[in-house]
Amino acid sequence: MMLSSRRLFVSVLLAGLGTGLVGCKKKESAGAGPSGAGEASKPIVIGHYASMTGSTAHYGQDTDKAVRLAIEQVNQQGGVKGRKLEVVTLDDRGDSAEASNAVARLIDVEKASAIIGEVASSLSLSGGRVAQRRKVPMVSPSSTNPKVTEVGDYIFRVCFLDPFQGKVMANFARNTLKLESVAILKDVKNDYSIGLADAFRAAFTGAGGKIAVEQSYSQGDTDFSAQITAIKGSGAQAIFTPGYYSEVGSIARTAQRLGVKVPLLGGDGWDAPDLVKIGGDALEGSYFSNHFAPDVATPKAQKFVADFKAKYKQEPTGLGALGYDAAAVIIEAMRHAPNLSGDAIRSALGKIKDFEGVSGKITINGERNADKSAVVLKIVDGKYKYETTVEP
Repeated sequence: MMLSSRRLFVSVLLAGLGTGLVGCKKKESAGAGPSGAGEASKPIVIGHYASMTGSTAHYGQDTDKAVRLAIEQVNQQGGVKGRKLEVVTLDDRGDSAEASNAVARLIDVEKASAIIGEVASSLSLSGGRVAQRRKVPMVSPSSTNPKVTEVGDYIFRVCFLDPFQGKVMANFARNTLKLESVAILKDVKNDYSIGLADAFRAAFTGAGGKIAVEQSYSQGDTDFSAQITAIKGSGAQAIFTPGYYSEVGSIARTAQRLGVKVPLLGGDGWDAPDLVKIGGDALEGSYFSNHFAPDVATPKAQKFVADFKAKYKQEPTGLGALGYDAAAVIIEAMRHAPNLSGDAIRSALGKIKDFEGVSGKITINGERNADKSAVVLKIVDGKYKYETTVEP
């Protein structure tokens, strides 16, 4: 999803956890071991590192729940190559150094055969460099910055990229909503937000639209009055706000309070249950691009939603769908690989084509990115409703 240049800080560690790296380590079963010869009785370890605590813990927690659901279901069907799978999750606490250390531990200590990467692109970059050096395949579920897979030939993703979703929202604003003038309000300390703003600006102006005004903030800000006041006098018909859910909710509240009655537009960083909890009815009629729309799900996706709700008593987010797909793609590659060496799994991942994931069909292209569609969701009565699908 997002490439943040600002460290995320942990407010409270989970009770009972130590102060060391493992933080939020979870195992499905005991006894991790390497995947080579002589280890047939041991489970195949898939490592997962994520922000399980901190200001964006929703992202890591939702992804991890879906990953565990995927592993559980495969184990119920007999596992892979006659062996059960085990997921080991380490909490990187939203910190780049911790992400690197987590991947090193997953490979060196837990003997992971493959890694499921981060949501935040900055953390996928940090951990991905370690996986690339050790030649262990890594699949990011939702890091959308183009730089992630440029790390090397062992790094993959199952989501679309920021330039694509920026263009999606620009074309939606210009061609579907028929808007002529849009303001941009971006987080200048967040490369995810900056990248989306750049892509939106280029596509919207290229289609004949006008950027009425650009304003900025920094992640963690709580007062957006000055920015919204500047936008109010610009004549903008909407505000493109490509940031995290926590700030977006507060921006919407500020706009409502100051009498700015235009929709907000955004990207997949909005996708968290707390968005509407923070923004409330101020978000009504706003739109954002995302990876998954539960209300128009395929039969496979409908089953995922039902299984997720049955297991966790909550609705899955788009990040959960992508976490499930990242695990499923790794499992598919393991099934087709001649063995479980890093090179064999990497080669099989590169051959994934038209794989039916819960977030849509996935084809891994030559740059190890996923060719797939995006959806646009509208916030109606506090819920996300499918609006349209945009193909790559």
